[in-house]
Amino acid sequence: MPEGHSIHRLSRAFDELFGGQRLSASSPQGRFTRGAEILDGLKLTASEAFGKQLFLGFGGAAKEPAHWLRVHLGLYGAWTFAGDRNFHGPHAIGAPRRRVGEEEKALPPDATVGPSGGQTDPPDSADERFVPPAPRGAVRLRLLGDHGCADLNGPTACEVITETEMAGVLARLGPDPLRSDSDPERFIQKSRARRVAIGSLLMDQAVLAGVGNIYRAESLFRAGVDPYTPGSKLPGDVLNSIWQDLRVLMADGVAQGKIVIRPDPEEPFFVYRRTGMGCFVCGSPIAEAKLQARRLFWCPGCQS
Repeated sequence: MPEGHSIHRLSRAFDELFGGQRLSASSPQGRFTRGAEILDGLKLTASEAFGKQLFLGFGGAAKEPAHWLRVHLGLYGAWTFAGDRNFHGPHAIGAPRRRVGEEEKALPPDATVGPSGGQTDPPDSADERFVPPAPRGAVRLRLLGDHGCADLNGPTACEVITETEMAGVLARLGPDPLRSDSDPERFIQKSRARRVAIGSLLMDQAVLAGVGNIYRAESLFRAGVDPYTPGSKLPGDVLNSIWQDLRVLMADGVAQGKIVIRPDPEEPFFVYRRTGMGCFVCGSPIAEAKLQARRLFWCPGCQS
C-alpha cells in the first residue's frame, strides 16, 4: 500500500498535469460508469491528499468544487499515466511495488508512454491532440486531458462524494504530518489515550494519517523507541519528536519520489527489511515479528 508521501505526489501530479482542464471521464471496466458520467466534462478544480486518501474536486469554484472524487488505492490500486511531449508526469504510482521504498519511474521525455510501459512515437505537432493508448487491464476510471490521461486500476475505494461526505471521511482520520493544517497535539493526545503499542498506533489511520510500514519502522528506530511500548507510556515530547521527524522524512519522500532514510543507495534503511543483519549503530541483529499481521522491524539494542 502506498505511504502518504506517494499520495501527496499524486495530488501534485493531478494539479500540475490536469488542473483547470475540462476532463473526459470514462470507466472502461464498467464498474464506475455512473461516477464517470457525473465527472465527465467537468473542470478539475482541486486536488487534495490526506493520509493515504486522494480527493479530486470537479466543477464549481476552485475552493468549492461541486463534486469530489475520493480514491483509496489500498494494497492493489494504482494510477498509471500516459501523455505526449507536453506531459511531464510520473509513469505510475501504486501497486505493484517492485522496488523497496516506492521509487517511481518518470515518463521518458519526448515520447508517449502507455500504461503498459511501451514507448511510441511522439505527435508530429505540439498542437496535435493527444490520442490515449488502449486501456490496459481492468481500468476502473480513465481521466483524459489535453495532453495525457490517468488510468485507475484496482482501488479499494473509488466514489464521487459531496463536500459534507468528504468532511465526514476526514473527521475519521488522524492528523497528516505532511499537511500544514494538521495539529500534532491530536496525534499526541490520541496516542497517550491508548494502551496499544506505539508500533500499532503509528499504522492506525485514525491516530496518524499517511504512515506505512517503512516510515513506522524507521521513525521508531530514529527515536530509539521500542515499538511495543504502549502509547500511554510515552511522554508527549517523545511523541512530538516522532511527529517532527516524520514531517521531515515524509517531505523528503515527496521531493525525491521515493523513501530514502540513509544516504546510501545500497542500504537506504536502518531496520526495514534488514532482519538478522547487524545494526549500523550498535551491531545488534535487526529483529522481525508480526504485529497486527504486518511485518515489524526494530533493533533490540537501540530500541530498548
